[in-house]
Amino acid sequence: MVGKCASALLPTFCIFTKNIKFQNLIIGAIAHGVFMEINEHILEKAVLAAVDLPEMDEGECERSLDELESLLDTAGGEVFARVIQAKSSPDSRTCLGSGKIKELAELCKSNNIDVVIFDNELSPAQIRNIENELDDTRVIDRSMLILDIFAKHAVTGEGKLQVELAQLKYTAPRLTGKGSALSRLGGGIGTRGPGESKLESDRRHLRRRMEQLEYEIRELDKTRLTQRKARERSGIKKIAIVGYTNAGKSTLLNALTGAGILAENKLFATLDPTTRKYTLPCGDEILLTDTVGFIRRLPHHLIKAFKSTLDEAVFADIIIILIDHTDPEQEEKTEVCEKLLNELGASGKPTLFVYNKCDLEEGTAVFEKGDENRLFISAHTGMGLESLVGRIEEIVHEGKTNEVFIIPNAKQGIISRMYEFMTINDVEYGEDCVKVNAVADAKARGMFSEFLQNKPKKVGEDEEWL
Repeated sequence: MVGKCASALLPTFCIFTKNIKFQNLIIGAIAHGVFMEINEHILEKAVLAAVDLPEMDEGECERSLDELESLLDTAGGEVFARVIQAKSSPDSRTCLGSGKIKELAELCKSNNIDVVIFDNELSPAQIRNIENELDDTRVIDRSMLILDIFAKHAVTGEGKLQVELAQLKYTAPRLTGKGSALSRLGGGIGTRGPGESKLESDRRHLRRRMEQLEYEIRELDKTRLTQRKARERSGIKKIAIVGYTNAGKSTLLNALTGAGILAENKLFATLDPTTRKYTLPCGDEILLTDTVGFIRRLPHHLIKAFKSTLDEAVFADIIIILIDHTDPEQEEKTEVCEKLLNELGASGKPTLFVYNKCDLEEGTAVFEKGDENRLFISAHTGMGLESLVGRIEEIVHEGKTNEVFIIPNAKQGIISRMYEFMTINDVEYGEDCVKVNAVADAKARGMFSEFLQNKPKKVGEDEEWL
């Protein structure tokens, strides 16, 4: 269809110019667009390979491959077959045993397989050895597939820089594992993202490029830090929506704020964080941030490159861990999220465990009564959102008290700052001072403690309160 439209438009374009070079440019642009449109809909055939190790639980290897298959679907491929070998440890040379590698080579050759994806992380030598056995079939591992998906979904300038840095850091030591041609220009899963052509030619340029990317990301970090400081000064509570990839985080943010961000039933559909303001029923404003999804064995290069993005959870006041109610592995995946939050230094905050997709019949979560921090919702239908908002409001108000601040007339200018950090109920102007009645949390009480009517006594005084 696209090709027919392009062919029909071509004569019309050429009528407007007699310049042959310009005509060729138009033809090339149209042809490139047609090729890209068609290429987007071609599914690559892939074989998934894994080693089932003794320390794995029963069925763990299959479940991990199920997740790898979902990742492949997001990347634009389809599974042709799975190859699993039970071994005490991965073969140091080819991951799989020599006999299984020969079977894999025959399978790829007879069925024109485009790519083999290993669930285990491969060393540069293993990639080279496996590619030598498989001839023309590309070989990548789980981390390379995740990096490829991130490259596909990066939208903002910062996201693209972070993805490129992660790709280069992961790929740099693996240049020897790309075969004799070192070609990464062929297209397809495991080859997307910026910077591939430079990987072929110049290691020194690669290092310079990584240094440049790190510098640019540091500069963007400064901007993000300035934004965070502004939010801190505003006193608005920040809530980070985290969770395993495809739990419905973007759908929840859209349901609450009408953010209009992409929400698809695919892994890592959202890569760049989105922050939106939301007004609670009580009138207080909060900031909700949709973060990048977590996953098992998230490549450490991604964690480092996306530190500024993941810091949205670190600097949040409240964490919402969103859990797929229909997922039979929800407990294990929740543990993965909690572990990653702990590694990032984001644990210890008020945390809500929110089970999403509760409108679906195949839901597996058990409804528990009496746990106010465990809620059940459907971001798609809106079920349970009122309860979620109510609980958020309760947490936001925890620790807030009605206070009276006495401000000397000479310092009345500070009242404008007080409006940023607390809810002002009443202001009474007197001859010598201004009396401010407000609802303040611990932070605001500390900031303006010298003006509190009932301020805490200094250490050593007999009474607790003046």
